[in-house]
Amino acid sequence: MQDRLKEAIQYIQGETALKPEIGIILGSGLGGLVNEIKIKKSIPYNLIPSFPISTVEGHHGNLIFGFIAGKAVVIMQGRFHYYEGYSMQQVTFPVRIMKELGIHTLLISNAAGGMNPAFSVGDIMLITDHISLFPESPLRGPNEASFGTRFPDMSSVYCKSIIASAKEVALAMHLSLQEGVYAGVQGPCFETPAEYRYLRIIGADAVGMSTVPEAIVATHAGIKCFGVSVITDLGIEGQVQTISHAEVIKAANEAGSRLTQLFVGLMSHI
Repeated sequence: MQDRLKEAIQYIQGETALKPEIGIILGSGLGGLVNEIKIKKSIPYNLIPSFPISTVEGHHGNLIFGFIAGKAVVIMQGRFHYYEGYSMQQVTFPVRIMKELGIHTLLISNAAGGMNPAFSVGDIMLITDHISLFPESPLRGPNEASFGTRFPDMSSVYCKSIIASAKEVALAMHLSLQEGVYAGVQGPCFETPAEYRYLRIIGADAVGMSTVPEAIVATHAGIKCFGVSVITDLGIEGQVQTISHAEVIKAANEAGSRLTQLFVGLMSHI
């Protein structure tokens, strides 16, 4: 991986001299934040050595460098999923790259199914913790000590101070937020009613097919992490309805402007 990272970093640094402080991963239908960036450089994924390619509708394939509210950022306009056939190391390769480029904080967004009875479609949930139900860890295999410790502590993956700042920003902007635990699953199927019930029993408020691998690697790398889910459908017992990916993207797009406000407002607190 070190050789692949070195090659990718050399290519990126040959395209832009910008040194980002903050990394952002945009989930399904949540690309509106790009409109808030003072873009300095946009690099298609397919030009970056060893970089995966987005294959899911709603995920563009660009690594964008620029400024939001004066902060230097690098944004993944489109992410990768284990269910696409990528290994966990490939899914999280961009997080390793962002670390090498200099980020100290990673903001992650996703579209998720809500299981908490207090949730409604369109809600924004601050992720306070996660449950990993993926079949493997992105840290499986030999550990590279320069990347992080063999056994990283996971007691506080999602930065409490950034969560507190998000609440302040939301209050000032009159944005309503939820909080909860995110369950990460392999996918790509949406859950059965029994699976939703199981996930709720084990303590999850929302479920999705991403975020957890990236958050694990960010923690391993010493990067502060902040995550939010846009609730795009409901898996509440008695309220489970049929759902399509198109409907998920539609619901995410409708909530996108509020999520954009939150992320832009957070910049001065990070």
